[in-house]
Amino acid sequence: MSAAEIRIRPFRMSDYDRVIELWREAELPYRPQGRDSRERIEEETKRGRSIFLVAEVGGIIVGTILATHDGRKGWLNRLAVAEEFRRCGLARRLVTEAERRLGAMGLDIIAGLIEADNGVSMTVFERMGYERSDVVYFSKRKNAGA
Repeated sequence: MSAAEIRIRPFRMSDYDRVIELWREAELPYRPQGRDSRERIEEETKRGRSIFLVAEVGGIIVGTILATHDGRKGWLNRLAVAEEFRRCGLARRLVTEAERRLGAMGLDIIAGLIEADNGVSMTVFERMGYERSDVVYFSKRKNAGA
């Protein structure tokens, strides 16, 4: 696969089902009754505080990343690449593009959000120059599905 064969573009709602397949294949958490519902994803993409990208090869989505920001810091999450396209630089391309877009918004700090048991993602981010932080993430949810 050559770099020319890969096209990175913004997520469209018609991509939703394939993106969810990629998340499941990558064993990322999926909350269909909460933040990952079709309705919530559509709402989030319209707010203008997220960068949701997909990578295509021959019109088939083979990678995705969701980046958000709080106005001070960019957050990379939901990085997923189809099994047959791993270890060829696609994750790095998706992260680099998300970083570029966040940087264009004036964000100088970008953090990767990775589940504590996802060693593969930790290795990927470390190889891209990210450093593990001592920050412990706490969350409060309206309900278990959020």
